[in-house]
Amino acid sequence: MWMSNDTGSQPMTFILIGIPGLETLHPWISIPFCTMYLVALSGNLIVLRIIIIEESLHAPMYVFLAMLAVTDLVLCSTTLPKMLSIFWFNAREISFSGCLTQMFFVHVIFSFESALLLAMAFDRYVAICNPLKYSTILTNPVIAKLGLVGMMRSLCIVSPFIYLLKRLPYCRANVIPHTYCEHMGVARLACADITVNIVYGLTVALLAMGLDFVLIVVSYVLILQAVLRLPSSDARIKAFSTCASHICIILIFYIPAFFSFFTHRFGHNIPPHVHIFLANSYLLVPPLLNPIIYGVKTKQIRKRVLRMFQHACNKDL
Repeated sequence: MWMSNDTGSQPMTFILIGIPGLETLHPWISIPFCTMYLVALSGNLIVLRIIIIEESLHAPMYVFLAMLAVTDLVLCSTTLPKMLSIFWFNAREISFSGCLTQMFFVHVIFSFESALLLAMAFDRYVAICNPLKYSTILTNPVIAKLGLVGMMRSLCIVSPFIYLLKRLPYCRANVIPHTYCEHMGVARLACADITVNIVYGLTVALLAMGLDFVLIVVSYVLILQAVLRLPSSDARIKAFSTCASHICIILIFYIPAFFSFFTHRFGHNIPPHVHIFLANSYLLVPPLLNPIIYGVKTKQIRKRVLRMFQHACNKDL
């Protein structure tokens, strides 16, 4: 069903078909996705709870980690519930406004997480390269301002996507061969020139997330130089250890995202279901692995988690 307005024709609803070509396997595909989603929710909630209740973890690094956990919870929850409803109940319809809302949150949260990873790289840079001024540079107001700036940037660069999509007339089929709404997936259904959408999407990806990644690399080059100048091998190992978990999270976040981004635009011979699996991986894999990585690599969190499970086991006994 369609409705008309001053800017053109807009569909009342879109149809999300899930993973094209694998419709008969949707119930089976849902099992690993549902499992990963539940693990991601549990892991991030546990990390968040530990940081909140443990006063010794109320330090800048852990505040950033708590922000990352909240971001990951929102990121995976913007898409997974709808995807599972498609797989389990064949609930494929989504309203035009609901589709734009989902797309808005996906892109805003993804962009904010990129900015948050940059802030965490700055935290590691100050901690290693200027440790004596660490507590005076990264105060709570500064951390709050970094988070606010990251969110405002995300809102400013993603909000134009809504206008760019609402201005388009849609006279083609309202079927989206995907598990969730994303900018170019919706734009390709328009019966008008979408060059502006393509150019703006590329600009945002390269100048926002791409710039974040470059600045993160620069910060770690400076960190590496500072670490190699440390006099003792124990100090160097300790410094590398404090950065290892963050480096893993950076790679988990950016590699699937950039791979999906470039294959989506230039890998025209890649089957559609591969694109969709990649698109879902960069929204689900980081929230799944981030709490596991920090739980394993961070001694304070690891000890608190073990204590929590030991307490639960003792209560059951």
